[in-house]
Amino acid sequence: MKRRPKECYYLDIAETVLERGTCLRRNYGAIIVKNDEIISTGYNGAPRGRKNCIDLGICTREQKNVPQGERYELCRSVHAEANAIISARRSDMIGSTLYLTGRDAQTGEILNVAEPCSMCKRLIINAGIALVVSRVDENNYKIWRVSDWVDNDDTIESAE
Repeated sequence: MKRRPKECYYLDIAETVLERGTCLRRNYGAIIVKNDEIISTGYNGAPRGRKNCIDLGICTREQKNVPQGERYELCRSVHAEANAIISARRSDMIGSTLYLTGRDAQTGEILNVAEPCSMCKRLIINAGIALVVSRVDENNYKIWRVSDWVDNDDTIESAE
């Protein structure tokens, strides 16, 4: 029997975490790992004490036909990455790796490369996380160096 690569092992755990997600569109699971220890986990869902989309049976972004990656302020959910970050101490996250995976809530299909949104990228940078590993499919993944997000800042628009 061939041993599963460590990246896939942690992505498998993140995939189990996403099963707690409460979004009607897409569910994500994130885990933060440092020195082969899981520091924290997170999945997407409404803030504690508030109703989730699955409880309400509606998704505002879906109702308004908002494309993926746009108008996050209409979403009830806190992203998986953000939930994992707020559940960990910063000192534990410095130099860590965040593993992220997602599934379509309707079809159950793995989302090909679940890339953090621009707001989550900012949180990841400030948390001190060094790498983000995202599932491509069951046995493949993509790795981002967080330092590249800092060096190649694409969030600043030129003032013309």
